[in-house]
Amino acid sequence: MDLSKKWLKEFVELDDMPIRAFTEAITMSGSKVESWKTEGSEIKNVVVGKVLSLEHHPDSDHLWITKTDVGSGEPLQIITGAQNLKVGDIVPVALHNSCLPGGKKIRKGKLRGLESNGMLCSLSELELTKHDFPYAIEDGIFVIQEDCRLGQPIQEAIGLNDTVVEFEITSNRPDCFSVIGLAREAAATFHKPLKLHTPVVKGGHGSGKEMLSVSVDAPDLCPMYSARVVKNVRVKPSPRWMRERLRAMGVRPINNIVDITNYVMLEYGQPMHSFDYRFLQGNQIKVRCAAEGEQITTLDGTPRTLHPDNLVIADQNRAVAVAGVMGGENSEIVDDTTTIVFESACFNGPSVRTTARDLGMRTDASSLYEKGLDPNNCIPALNRACELVELLDAGDVTDDILEDRHFSEERRRILLEPDWINRFLGISLSKDEMKQILSPLDCEFDGDDILVPSFRPDLVHKADIAEEIARYYGYDKITSTTLSGGAQGKYTVRQKFEQLIGNTMLALGASEITTYSFISPKYYDKILMPKDSPLRHSVAISNPLGEDTGIMRTTALPSMMEVLSRNFNNRNDSACLYELATEYLPTSADKLPEEKLKLVCGMYGNDADFFTAKGMVEDLLEKLNVTGWDITASSEEFSYHPGRCAVLSIDGKPFGVIGEMHPKATENYGMDCRVLSFTLDVDTLFAHTKIEKTYRPLPKFPAVERDLALICEDKIPVIALEHAIRAGAGALLEKIRLFDVYRGEQIEKGKKSVAFRVVLRSCDNTLTEEQINAAMKKAVKQLEKIGASLRS
Repeated sequence: MDLSKKWLKEFVELDDMPIRAFTEAITMSGSKVESWKTEGSEIKNVVVGKVLSLEHHPDSDHLWITKTDVGSGEPLQIITGAQNLKVGDIVPVALHNSCLPGGKKIRKGKLRGLESNGMLCSLSELELTKHDFPYAIEDGIFVIQEDCRLGQPIQEAIGLNDTVVEFEITSNRPDCFSVIGLAREAAATFHKPLKLHTPVVKGGHGSGKEMLSVSVDAPDLCPMYSARVVKNVRVKPSPRWMRERLRAMGVRPINNIVDITNYVMLEYGQPMHSFDYRFLQGNQIKVRCAAEGEQITTLDGTPRTLHPDNLVIADQNRAVAVAGVMGGENSEIVDDTTTIVFESACFNGPSVRTTARDLGMRTDASSLYEKGLDPNNCIPALNRACELVELLDAGDVTDDILEDRHFSEERRRILLEPDWINRFLGISLSKDEMKQILSPLDCEFDGDDILVPSFRPDLVHKADIAEEIARYYGYDKITSTTLSGGAQGKYTVRQKFEQLIGNTMLALGASEITTYSFISPKYYDKILMPKDSPLRHSVAISNPLGEDTGIMRTTALPSMMEVLSRNFNNRNDSACLYELATEYLPTSADKLPEEKLKLVCGMYGNDADFFTAKGMVEDLLEKLNVTGWDITASSEEFSYHPGRCAVLSIDGKPFGVIGEMHPKATENYGMDCRVLSFTLDVDTLFAHTKIEKTYRPLPKFPAVERDLALICEDKIPVIALEHAIRAGAGALLEKIRLFDVYRGEQIEKGKKSVAFRVVLRSCDNTLTEEQINAAMKKAVKQLEKIGASLRS
């Protein structure tokens, strides 16, 4: 739904409120704004000018040289090819460095050797049509007949400066599909008076009852039908103010009669239709259901076959319109029409929707009717249309309103319960304060009963009243409270931690799997678990589903290997999988087992090796902010290759294992490739994670890099060397990176060369040579303690 700010101002005075403030406030009160735009915003530096002289261009048989007064400075010489100009014409002038719609830029230049200091504009160049200004021509310069002054911006001169706000209106608020409905919302939002106009029709041109009769044969589908006859119709263009409002609202002006019906539909939200009186056979209108197979050709020229479920407007012999959807060709207004009948009716919403769907012809009118309109709005809308007919001198209005109504005018009642509403919303308002909020919405009161206005079909329950109070009280003023009787809806710290593990593993390229916690005892043999291993003591299931699901697993490694082997045997070239798996360790006969959550990861293919798995572990621990961990080579893990396995520990306590699976274990699973795996204890990781992150400012002083090339025994782990360097360099050490390990002819047998790049930095000052050398000497001293020395 589009809303013209100029049109809104007729009902609510907003004191030139900035558009952003308007849209934000009315959105907060429940009328959501999608966007807004200002007409003519793309037009820059285009003003009103007057043609002072016209001369033929000496080098062209169709160009004219004009002298144009633009209200300031000397008249401008502008060359144009238009043939409809004469001296004294008022025209739009695009000056040097001006902009037109579509991004077109105008600059001064030369045409056939003569200077042209701008351009005279046509309607199309301003994105206007003959419908907007009927007196103009489409294939020439726009000659303005409006009251304006020279030099005036063209937007002001021709009324192309309205601001249009686009609303997203929900289907339960049919009243807001109108200017008056949105004006009512604006008045309540900004606490301004709503200035509604009561239409006044003079009439006096005979009795309508003597010319026409109306009746409703299907009152359940048409609770209200009204009509009024207008004689001596005078079709002509609508006045500028009406054309401007229609254009701003996205409706093309046609002529005064068509524009009046569109204008009333936009203003009141009530669709209107008009019939040519002479084509209504028997001088009567009947609202009835169609006969089976009845035919009508609608205004779009399409023949339609109707069914008894379709409601029609008919004369004595035939259908002349599909009720609420579209009129028929057989009663259409034509050029020689002299007497018309205005229709303003209310039709059953579901019936209109079904008919429009069956006939495949959804229209603006049907989209309004199907939402459920207010039958009390029919007469005011009809009177407004007839008032406009008299105001525009479009015809002579007869005296009588012809109507047939079948609805109760009694208002719906809802008990106002302030205590319940305050508890429901978490606010504290008195009954009088609630009444002050509801009164601008046309709610009236009978004691504690709210008399709901008929145009608000959405207000049926006390919760709906609470919503009205909340949106005008201000959603932003309602304090946040915890739901009573329920858990607080957020993740715990532990849940966030486990979620971070999963997200990090996914980022590292692993895919999550979920396996059963019950396995077969034979699985322990497949991973080479010793017969006397305490892990073989598992919790037995009393009623297992089968032999392969008889015990609760004490290690999740067999489950991972089963999935990896299934992928391998299905000819997947590579796989990298992980699971947050629960292991069940028996305690005593009368107690439940201890449940341990483990992160298990397995992979094969894509040249996966020990360092691939180790790199994933390092990245994961860094993301989890777990520090101070150590890694030690191990040959004691029964499922792993004795020379390609390591144990992870913190403070001397193991919390994980990483390595290549034993070749016999992979053979047991029918795999003839290298398989890598690692298992981490999630409880230990959670106990050592640093949840609080400390801010460290960006360094102010430069870093210094030094390389250390070391010789050590081949059996000394690289991480032991790294620990020694960290211990020696102390607080000045910012980063350490291994960049080379060498074993070869130039190195003594049984030894290796290891090279590190050490980055030193102080947060207090630029490091001096003495500080750097002292830190490096301490690092070398620590290295010598574990048997490493500088390579010469």
